[in-house]
Amino acid sequence: MLRDAYNRTIRDLRISVTDRCNFRCFYCLPNGEPPMARKDTILTFEETAYVADIFVSLGIEKIRLTGGEPLLRKDIATLAAEIAVLKPRLKDLALTTNGFIFPGLADELHSAGVDRVTISLDSLDRDKFIKMTGVDGLEKVFAAIESAKRAGFDPVKVNAAVIRGHNDDEFVEFARFAREFGVSMRFIEFMPLDSGHEWNRDLVVPGREIFETINAVYPLKLRNPDRGSETAWKYVFADGSPGEIGIIAPVTEMFCGACSRIRLTADGQIRTCLFSTTEHDLRGVLRSGVPRAEIARFIESVVLNKEPRHRINDADFVQPSRTMSFIGG
Repeated sequence: MLRDAYNRTIRDLRISVTDRCNFRCFYCLPNGEPPMARKDTILTFEETAYVADIFVSLGIEKIRLTGGEPLLRKDIATLAAEIAVLKPRLKDLALTTNGFIFPGLADELHSAGVDRVTISLDSLDRDKFIKMTGVDGLEKVFAAIESAKRAGFDPVKVNAAVIRGHNDDEFVEFARFAREFGVSMRFIEFMPLDSGHEWNRDLVVPGREIFETINAVYPLKLRNPDRGSETAWKYVFADGSPGEIGIIAPVTEMFCGACSRIRLTADGQIRTCLFSTTEHDLRGVLRSGVPRAEIARFIESVVLNKEPRHRINDADFVQPSRTMSFIGG
């Protein structure tokens, strides 16, 4: 098992497969994409599948394919299938997407072995959606959610980045949406990962406020009293209606002490925290031609350097140079 210096077991790996994104969400890429990584620096599918196998041999149980927008990577289902062969050692293969081009790939991805999909949906109102994402794509995201359910993904998770003054008046509508379509609706506090570096605490809506607003209209029950290494507190509706509410509050209710995640960027850098200011060059080690055992030792040594916590709430916090699009959510 992979363990860090604080005795946390690392079971979850987020693999970014591309730096590119077809959305311009103001909380991530408000100024457009910075220069893309050179093509020769991006890990090939063969390299990605190889290191995924090594990670799984070291105890990784869950892999999530992210980006950027992962579906912009040509033949992404091929990579999914190459990683899916690691089951049953690998217990879960998931994918996060903005949903824009997902409907045409839903069946192929499910057949390739992707178990779960998370789709971003920051507003149920078309004008707000356009303002937040820079794209007139709300109907396509709705279609993505429907196609995910049709293809057999279970559960289907829907993520909303919550930002004061933008979508903080939609919590009840989102809960109603979760009940109607039987999805897991997850609310995420705004984090300082935007390319404009305009994050400020006044824009953060605390997870407690989200819960209280929904609970006043649709009473909620905690699904489990202990979330373990999960990022979200999960709630079901007290009246037995389908759907789920998840609240992820990394700013106001830090959960670093139970963190089980590390990240691999599209250009082969290991990040031990979303807010790391240091990256570890797995690509260089991989392409140096060293034996598999040496790559495994490098990964183990990197994990030992995982930070004890993020520093968002510290006066000396430094925002990472890369945005969420370049890190992988």
